[in-house]
Amino acid sequence: MASTTAASTAAAAAAAAPAAADPAVAKLNTLIKDQGEVVRKLKADKKDKAEIDAAVAVLLRYKAELKELQDEHSKGFVLKAPKGTQDFDPTQMAIRERVFGTIISVFKKHGAVTIDTPAFELKDTLLGKYGEDSKLIYDLADQGGELCSLRYDLTVPFARYVAMNKIRQIKRYHIARVYRRDNPQMNRGRFREFYQCDFDIAGEYDAMIPDAECVAVVYDVLSALQLNNFVIKINHRKILDGIFALCGVPAESFRAICSAVDKLDKAPWEEVRQEMVGEKGLDPKVADKIGEFVLLKGGQDLIKKLLEESELSKNEMAKEGLKLLTTLFEYLEIYNVLDRVSFDLSLARGLDYYTGVIYEAVLEGAQVGSVAGGGRYDDLVGMFAGKGSVPCVGVSLGIERLFAIILARETGNGTVKVKTSSTQVLVASGQKGLLKQRMDLLSEMWKEGIAAEILYKNNPKILDQFQYCEDHMIPLCLTIGEDEIKAGQVTLRVVATRQETKVARANLAEEVRRALRELPAAAAAAPTSAAAAPERA
Repeated sequence: MASTTAASTAAAAAAAAPAAADPAVAKLNTLIKDQGEVVRKLKADKKDKAEIDAAVAVLLRYKAELKELQDEHSKGFVLKAPKGTQDFDPTQMAIRERVFGTIISVFKKHGAVTIDTPAFELKDTLLGKYGEDSKLIYDLADQGGELCSLRYDLTVPFARYVAMNKIRQIKRYHIARVYRRDNPQMNRGRFREFYQCDFDIAGEYDAMIPDAECVAVVYDVLSALQLNNFVIKINHRKILDGIFALCGVPAESFRAICSAVDKLDKAPWEEVRQEMVGEKGLDPKVADKIGEFVLLKGGQDLIKKLLEESELSKNEMAKEGLKLLTTLFEYLEIYNVLDRVSFDLSLARGLDYYTGVIYEAVLEGAQVGSVAGGGRYDDLVGMFAGKGSVPCVGVSLGIERLFAIILARETGNGTVKVKTSSTQVLVASGQKGLLKQRMDLLSEMWKEGIAAEILYKNNPKILDQFQYCEDHMIPLCLTIGEDEIKAGQVTLRVVATRQETKVARANLAEEVRRALRELPAAAAAAPTSAAAAPERA
């Protein structure tokens, strides 16, 4: 009995050892201890219940994270991708490549060039650019040199690139991975590592002309991806600041209250109001007055009404923002995109660097959050270049959320097969000893620019080769045998119909291309082909 107890104790100690050595566990234990003191002090001081509840919620979150870590350590090493990341199989990658191709085609249609920047930046480059979201930045371990962090988005690295290279004008797109030390919600498209697709216009231009094109880009991308249930919400930071000033929010609290308003797309007004009053310390009457404005949404008529009839027009900052949106909506009407645009005063975009128009695209009826967002950030480049500021406006697409929706649609949630390779032709033989002849024919297809392959066997069975074509959605099969070799011919088989035709070897490439042209579009298409953006109505 004693030996059993000793063994159990030793096993428990062994399991606990990795957990105790884990810096993340040690950090959480410290956070739990400190937050516990905060809760006890709030209770002792008989603070407001909402403030105590908020502090308790933070404490419980820390404890839940600690338990999750300890559970992982107790199970030992589990072979898996890190939390908040994902692998992609061939079907997923085929669809991702097509989606990326569609997006890039829209960006290029609008005249954008592409750049690339490092996956990590100097820590000082990222500090002070993201407001309350700065806590989500991944810091890299100090290796005795520069302090670096993984990039949080593609916008700040772009601003650094523009400032460093003294660029005055550029229209660029950038598709790359970004990293956030967030609590992942994989089912809602929230990850710690994910792709962003950015389109930005930098330079001194007349008001709202580049801004209107960025909204048109969002419209074109979502339309090209056949996501027809989207709405692009638009607001202006000057309107928000005008609302806050009119309602009596202290100037130093504008950004904090803006961050709270930004949550209205995920939480009801009652919860947001409670955060303003309980956590941000805002006067309840001020919060109620803010609610009268931020719950409004509409179109050009609402902008006109606020300019002509509302007390908001008495605030110069808000009035300027409303006039700018009037111009923007006129341009969007010319671009024929107003059918998907809404003026939404609850839109806040919590990042600190936005200075003007802001916008966000959501899919109606889909519980995935926003699928695109952006706005004007005129001062960001100036943070790096001093007096050499360059006004910028841009948009970032939430590609992971878009991809999840398109994947489910195109695979029928796993019930529909997707072509994963670009192979158009399989070179086959029904007779033994013809491997070199198959390889010679395969080489000819490659030289002619035709995607082709063979089975890696000396003498594969002909039925196995035909089945391979069907399994991998290869539309054509070229078959050779002794008789075809003597006659200088090849048998061309259309896999879907099983129709076979003898063609001269000398004309083979031309006949293969003709057969591919005559196939239904879905059968002939390579998985990376990009859909063209449809014409706007």
